[in-house]
Amino acid sequence: MIGVDLGGTKLLAGAVDADLNVHHRAHRVAPGGDRMAVLERVISAVEEVRAAVGGEVRAVGFGIPSLIDQGRGLVVTTVHLPIAGVPFRDLMAERLGLPVHVDNDANVALLAEHRFGAAAGARHAALLTLGTGIGGALVVDGRLVRGALGAAGELGHMVVDLDGLPCHGSCPNRGCLETVASGTALARFAAEEAAADASGPLGRAEAAGRPLNGPLVTELAHDGDAASIRCLRRLGEGLGVGIANVVNVLNPEVVVVGGGVIAAGDLLLAPAREVVAARALSPSKDLVRIVPARFGAESGMLGAAVLAMDAEG
Repeated sequence: MIGVDLGGTKLLAGAVDADLNVHHRAHRVAPGGDRMAVLERVISAVEEVRAAVGGEVRAVGFGIPSLIDQGRGLVVTTVHLPIAGVPFRDLMAERLGLPVHVDNDANVALLAEHRFGAAAGARHAALLTLGTGIGGALVVDGRLVRGALGAAGELGHMVVDLDGLPCHGSCPNRGCLETVASGTALARFAAEEAAADASGPLGRAEAAGRPLNGPLVTELAHDGDAASIRCLRRLGEGLGVGIANVVNVLNPEVVVVGGGVIAAGDLLLAPAREVVAARALSPSKDLVRIVPARFGAESGMLGAAVLAMDAEG
């Protein structure tokens, strides 16, 4: 199977076997632009993987940051990509000549983590995946929860600050968790630190034209840069507020945190755990484990492949 994780700023596709071994990966950076550009970039990545593995590809699974009409394979709404209204499943099946299966990107990430990864064995679990925005997914009583319209689990859009910043993309809200705990928020924190100290590592990186993004902040933090560590602590504390809400509402055994920012490890998760310990209610907070995704930034790609495996039998 080929699994594809399509995000707001990057794309990862891979050929995945039944044991979750990945035989080829195709990366695309910043898949922005208009609708046609995004779709052509997706097709290009799938075709690259297909050509590289040579053997038979049975189907393709997609995880995309959108609300999906499962009956029609239609993108109903999306915040970070210009593909609302696209009959994604049928369009991709026609262009690729393969069966196509599609779901929300966080749903498929939790599918992989619940089946094989950090949430394996849990009856109640949640996942937050930190990227351009924040994806969310829920498992209740052992089953993935999609809700009445397929829109359940939008944890990135819970409001944590009534008078907070406007949310990203097409979200009409303010003060969403995304505004304080996403990769976009981390870049904003880093820019603030760079402006405050132009001679520091972040300030010098900005002056040199390097993007103030998650990988850079994480690298500098691991090297001991105090400003970068502050950025990750600030991000972790915002994340902790969101997780405390999830813990109080859902009472999960485990909350899995994924996405590229998870490379920061405990520089991010330790502050989040501190906030949950201070803010969440007992006994829920005494039970829950807050852990990194086993598959890291590849959870979505692997989960998309598992989605296709499940559908194809």
